[in-house]
Amino acid sequence: MRYALILALALCALAAQALPQATAQRKIPCKTPEIAASCYWTHGRLNFANGAPSYRIWKIGTKRILGVYSGPSRYPPRTDKDSELPEFPAEIDKVFRPPNNTVYADFEICPLEPERKGEMQAVCIESAKNVVVEGLKSAHR
Repeated sequence: MRYALILALALCALAAQALPQATAQRKIPCKTPEIAASCYWTHGRLNFANGAPSYRIWKIGTKRILGVYSGPSRYPPRTDKDSELPEFPAEIDKVFRPPNNTVYADFEICPLEPERKGEMQAVCIESAKNVVVEGLKSAHR
């Protein structure tokens, strides 16, 4: 009887994994029809920093830093408040816990403004793949 119960629970768990999972819908879309053509994939490091915007992506292999916002601002100009708690795609939202960790990934980035030499560019993150999380070492042991 005990083995039958364990088998039934295992089958239920497998069935639950096979069902498509509902993904959370973004409140602010990143990849809108107006900017979709400018979106691209880049390998980078997402972290939390002091200043505005606080969430930033370093494009690995370059000196470029991208400031992360939720998406295109409906009421320009964009403000620092737009970047305080940007919406992230589900792949990032479930693992990114600033300031306790850093995320390396291939990010689908949508620029929200033109790139200017020597300036941080405003972007939003549409999606991510090949996500690797690096935790910070605790000072208390």
